[in-house]
Amino acid sequence: MEQAIIQTKNLTKKYGSKTAVNSLNLQIRQGEIFGLLGPNGAGKTTTILMLLGLTEPTSGNAAILGLNCTREAVKIKRAVGYLPDNVGFYPDMTGRQNLLFTGKLNGLCSNEAETRAEALLARVGMTDAADQRTRTYSKGMKQRLGIADVLMKDPQIIIMDEPTLGIDPEGMRELLQLMLQLSREDGRTLLISSHQLYQIQQICDRVGIFVDGRLAACGKIRELGKQIQKKDHFLLELAISPCSEETIRTIRDYPEVRTIAQEENVLIIDSSSDIRKKLTKFLGSSGCTILQLRQKGGDLDEIYRLYFEREGQSNHESISHQTDTRKALLPKAPLTAGCGPCMKRSSPTSYPANAFISSWLSSESPALLCGSFLPSS
Repeated sequence: MEQAIIQTKNLTKKYGSKTAVNSLNLQIRQGEIFGLLGPNGAGKTTTILMLLGLTEPTSGNAAILGLNCTREAVKIKRAVGYLPDNVGFYPDMTGRQNLLFTGKLNGLCSNEAETRAEALLARVGMTDAADQRTRTYSKGMKQRLGIADVLMKDPQIIIMDEPTLGIDPEGMRELLQLMLQLSREDGRTLLISSHQLYQIQQICDRVGIFVDGRLAACGKIRELGKQIQKKDHFLLELAISPCSEETIRTIRDYPEVRTIAQEENVLIIDSSSDIRKKLTKFLGSSGCTILQLRQKGGDLDEIYRLYFEREGQSNHESISHQTDTRKALLPKAPLTAGCGPCMKRSSPTSYPANAFISSWLSSESPALLCGSFLPSS
């Protein structure tokens, strides 16, 4: 896991006066699961689109497997699978038919496509629903089918944009387990863009925190937690019984204690050093029962919050002042079936955006190379 399989150097993207990504330097190692964290509009999707060669950087460069993402995009797309945030399939086709269609876009013969689709449907737990029309699928089922769709091309690298958004707890658990298998058992590299911190914390080897288009922090979650503690940030959750004003005043008078806030029955103590030993000794001698005592800072949500505070920005401010560019980068007109070798001429049919990108990122992209998909009039 030492080889850098994805690398960016001073990668920058501007839209007029707006800087969506600012001098991004990032290395993602082979076989790891890397989480790209930040609120909507922080620059995550723009970064992904530059990695996929779907938009050009203003300056700097990005490389995957040593290939330049802008100049050698055709070679890169053979090794990269992409799962967008809003997975879409032909609603009147079954899950199996959608996978077979993707297989044909990627140049697989019928037998190979059928064999691979059957194996992948079983792997993602969709065999029983394989012959149902996708219009009947839940969000979680579509996400699992989306992973199978990505795997039809057997990519070395998988990029996922908000893969766990809107999925119920059981579907979330199954999806996270599948992601772990893709990395641990298959040796694939996963880049996951998300703002759902709890899920990311469960599976990612390392994370990068995006703030206003910049990478504010990068590393293992435990290491980032230690970095915050080294900067004299110690947050302690304390619940005691009884909890008298006199006891709180005594704790507040400790020289290490900055502030004490109260959330329901829990005290949140901000201190410049670890005071747990000192505190437990005092509470024991005072006859207080400790109901809860937990040092915060190692949790990803706390790390995330503190880095945003350090940059002088809240999630609300970031979302309000940033522009989400993904709509401008995808085709505005519906795409229709044309007369190329992949599909027969038919009446105009809206083509799912992720399938459009899937064909764009397929190993040969026959449909796009031959002009099979044209904007509808």
